[in-house]
Amino acid sequence: MMPNKNDVVTIEITDVTLEGLGVGKTEEGYVLFVPQTAPGDIIKAKILKTLSSYGYAKVEEILTPSEARIEVDCPVFSKCGGCVFRHISYEKELEIKKNLVDAQFARIGGLDVRCDGITPSPERDRYRNKAQFPVGRDEKGLYFGFFASHSHRIIKCENCALHPAFYTDILNAIKKWGDRYNISAYDDETRKGLLRHIYIRDGRSSTEIIVCLVATGNTPKTKELIASLLATGLNIVGVVLCINDKEGNSILSDKFRTLYGKDHMTDTLCGLEFDISPRSFYQVNHDGAEKLYSIAAEYAGLTGNETLIDLYCGTGTIGLSMANRVKKLIGIEIIPDAVKNAAANAARAGVENAEFICADAGKAALDLAERGIAPEVIVVDPPRKGLSDDVIKAISDMSPERVVMISCNSATAARDAKKLSEVGFVPTKMQAVDMFPRTGHVETVVCLSREKADDYRKESKMISDEKSAYKSWSNLKKQMNDLLCDSLKGKISYFYTSYHEVHNAYGRATIQYEKKEIVAFSWDRQYEQVQDIKEQYKKMNNVPSMLVDYEGSLNAYKVANIAATKEKWMPNCTLCETDFLNSLTIYLKTDIATSLRSDNYLLRVFAYMDRRVGKRTLIKIKDDVENLPDWVKQFYRIRCEADGIIFPPKRITDETVVCLTRK
Repeated sequence: MMPNKNDVVTIEITDVTLEGLGVGKTEEGYVLFVPQTAPGDIIKAKILKTLSSYGYAKVEEILTPSEARIEVDCPVFSKCGGCVFRHISYEKELEIKKNLVDAQFARIGGLDVRCDGITPSPERDRYRNKAQFPVGRDEKGLYFGFFASHSHRIIKCENCALHPAFYTDILNAIKKWGDRYNISAYDDETRKGLLRHIYIRDGRSSTEIIVCLVATGNTPKTKELIASLLATGLNIVGVVLCINDKEGNSILSDKFRTLYGKDHMTDTLCGLEFDISPRSFYQVNHDGAEKLYSIAAEYAGLTGNETLIDLYCGTGTIGLSMANRVKKLIGIEIIPDAVKNAAANAARAGVENAEFICADAGKAALDLAERGIAPEVIVVDPPRKGLSDDVIKAISDMSPERVVMISCNSATAARDAKKLSEVGFVPTKMQAVDMFPRTGHVETVVCLSREKADDYRKESKMISDEKSAYKSWSNLKKQMNDLLCDSLKGKISYFYTSYHEVHNAYGRATIQYEKKEIVAFSWDRQYEQVQDIKEQYKKMNNVPSMLVDYEGSLNAYKVANIAATKEKWMPNCTLCETDFLNSLTIYLKTDIATSLRSDNYLLRVFAYMDRRVGKRTLIKIKDDVENLPDWVKQFYRIRCEADGIIFPPKRITDETVVCLTRK
């Protein structure tokens, strides 16, 4: 039975959302959301709004307080839209956040991965190194604060417990200047006024501070403003004006003017110095960020031989913290100032293996994929809206061994992890990190590994020149046609198209004999095939250690090849169009003798049809070929029959056509 508005009911709070709303049910099972409650509270709640399956209420009386409830220490907690957990013990807050991340990955992502735990913040208050204060004006002059939840009404608060206490000194200095010279505050309703926001950043290690005034135009009396700020005795290294005269919710624009000192501040993170401009992304919890990046580096599993792409790299903090453990670092960021900072940060640190690209992450990633850049590891730290479809496609095309996703929005992280799992990346480890104590935000780090660890990648390290490794398909095709033996010229043909080229369909590659597809490579069915193989292999005892990946899961690629060659569960191994293209490139760099013995069966296939392999060699390798999968042996038979070698008499029929796929 649905209650009515203004009814008062007794309920027990059983859970709390990340928005800080307690969840309870009436005796009839009707769900109510009640702010400022804690799990275990028994309350009288007055119903404010009812919908068909749930409603909203407020606390009329706390009948039995929860053991997790603590005394509120902020005078504006009930009004400000910032903190939602100041009334709950930190231990319970951590539990709530971890459970909610797990629930979102199960519900939104449909994924069987759970947090290994949640890393607490080293500091619970005064941890923020950045603040943005909207500006108002009343009869007492300028005032600063924060917007009330879901509104643009400013709640006065000039000494927030999440920020350093000296931020109050900066605000007082600006107020003194503003009141003396009658500086107006911007009004959202009338669209009039000068001063919109005060933006402060501080370096927790360096103690440097940069102050940014956001205004609709140039501010008067700037010398007096600077004098007032410097009189605080704080280490203010720069005062910047940002002119934003546009309507909307964006705080900063791209129009900046330095009024004093530098246009950036410097701080040290993970042992490296970073320049940070007002628009640059930089984690707001310095000590928490070092813990976060440590977990990300662990998940990346770097050995020093990898190419690492850092998408949404900001000032380069994540990538540069790992630069000494990779061969090559490529950072991508859309904000020019941040890219400029990243390049300066790399130069200051003496990092010579880093390249930073100013571009949209999705478009730049697709371009890298088109150029054939094949990183072993990709790190993504997207904004709250998550990964774009272009980024998902690019990750799929580049086919790294691991993706490390850092996200401040576990809902979009769960969604994106699901999308990545659909193109072959399985979440294997996850850790929640509390970067924002007292608030409803939590950081999540997820490690996603390829469903099959690509053994071909090891062979492809033979290729030092990435550009030559990924020549245009037409050039590769021409080289392979030139190598065909005379007896197969005009009979064997190759076809390839990438996933990105066909967009709404899967990529595909084929080898045709007399205009019939003998083998096809794509990725639309591989996932099901690999899962079937893995399930069958799990039933066996004494699984060889060589078949186990570093994270403890079965290496699907190796399992598939063992199955194809020994157990005969399937007539083929699991390959895709990218494997086909990579194998072509490897083959052109490999001598014939090595190709004929290679564990990469495609290299053997190409060699069987090569004009450099004569009849004597074909006869010599007969016994070795008999131990190979049927899909490989058929190419040996094709070549033998074309060259007039009598054994074996079996010819190619439609029944011998196989499809090699991957996800």
